[in-house]
Amino acid sequence: MRKLPLLFLAATLCLAESPMIANLAKLAKTDPAAFRKELTDEALKQGTANRGEGPDFLFAVESASQPGLFLNDEPGPKMQRGKEAGVWFARETLTVRRTHNFHYIIDGKSFGGATDVMAFGPDSYLRPGVPEGKLDGKHVHASKLYPGMLSDYWVYVPAQYDPKTPAAVMVWQDGEVLVPRESSRNQIVFDNLTHEKKIPVIIYVLISPGLTDGQRMRSIEYDTMDDRYPRFLRDEVLPEVGKKYNLRQDGYSRAIAGDSSGGICAFNAAYMHPELFTRVLSRIGSFTSIQWKPGVLDGGNVYPFKIRKDSKKNIRVWLQDGSGDLENNNGSWPMQNIAMANSLKMEEYDFHFTWGNGTHSRNGGHVELAEEMIWLWRDYDPAKSSQEFVMDPAEKEKPYFRVNALNR
Repeated sequence: MRKLPLLFLAATLCLAESPMIANLAKLAKTDPAAFRKELTDEALKQGTANRGEGPDFLFAVESASQPGLFLNDEPGPKMQRGKEAGVWFARETLTVRRTHNFHYIIDGKSFGGATDVMAFGPDSYLRPGVPEGKLDGKHVHASKLYPGMLSDYWVYVPAQYDPKTPAAVMVWQDGEVLVPRESSRNQIVFDNLTHEKKIPVIIYVLISPGLTDGQRMRSIEYDTMDDRYPRFLRDEVLPEVGKKYNLRQDGYSRAIAGDSSGGICAFNAAYMHPELFTRVLSRIGSFTSIQWKPGVLDGGNVYPFKIRKDSKKNIRVWLQDGSGDLENNNGSWPMQNIAMANSLKMEEYDFHFTWGNGTHSRNGGHVELAEEMIWLWRDYDPAKSSQEFVMDPAEKEKPYFRVNALNR
């Protein structure tokens, strides 16, 4: 499978060298106590200490002998001695908008490290002069389609929203993940891209899985391959939001997104009801057999085959996954996502597939969010209410995705 490129020229990112990383490197050489405080004793001892800003990263570890740093399974830069005996550090420039893995080799043995380390691009950082949107909520919705179910939701409203003009809509499953502004940086990306007019003015509905008598309904809502959940959004949630905000009603102006079970949920909603949603963002999507009931109800595992047999739906789809995703008795997340990409390609869907070395983590989607949003909403025209989505001619020239190397 393709390996992620390691080195990247910072100048091409329009990001200056990170003052934070330069300062950490200086502390390693001059002030061991301050350096240790910044990275923490525990992280240094466990070999997990790292900091990044844009493409610039610093990795540090405590070791009696000189460690070897490996980044994305390839040898990294030589570790330098800090002022404190037994503390080593290295700096490296990484590809942004992607996640990275690292570990050390110490005395011939693998040690420490981490997966899904996020290297954010410039659109994920606060910019002077960019107005900040408003987070409205939390609200609690009581469902009728799912009797007794209560669902929390928030609404993120960009600063450019004008109540006189109907706004596009984007629904996010597991919406509570997007509520903290700094961790996922989604709200920052929304603000930057809206300000630069790279995406339209969008009302974001961030909805959490519901609870019924204390039972989590997430898998029932998200993994079940029927149309109850999109009808729940259409008939209950969006009309409720629409009482306060002026929303576009056409599927052309509506997107739906999610991670894992939320990813297949997003795809399922648009596939079954393209008149409601035409733009799909599925990250580490669970196209597996979680809610498969043999002889009663199909599971999401059939989607790669269903796409090839059904008539083509007028939807645009971005898929994201990584080689370290899950493998369990419900299926293989990496193999199913590759199969999904090939099926969408075979039927000439307007789709894009990003592939890395990540695990079953939201981090891979968080770092590439700006790319995802720009691609999903490209050529959007508020004067239209429909569009025929066609495959990019450049994609037609590319081969199907293939597994050409194994990890053993």
